[in-house]
Amino acid sequence: MNRQDLIAKISKDADVTKKAANSALNAVIDGITLALEKGDKVSLVGFGTFKVNHRNSRTGVNPQTKAKIRIPARKVPVFKAGKKLKEAVK
Repeated sequence: MNRQDLIAKISKDADVTKKAANSALNAVIDGITLALEKGDKVSLVGFGTFKVNHRNSRTGVNPQTKAKIRIPARKVPVFKAGKKLKEAVK
């Protein structure tokens, strides 16, 4: 399922126009993104939790030159599926 398929499903299930469904989906994505930018955690009970993890800097190897390189620390978004979502996928 891609974004357009999801918008069509939301539109049909919520009995709203595709334009309204697109706006709702954008609002949800923007809300989650904004919260993660601030370092907050977003929990949707039964669905899952979005949060930001910190990865420490580390040493890696360039596969072409075999030279050691320093990989800088960074923040990465993480999603952990909730119990209901895990059960639905089984």
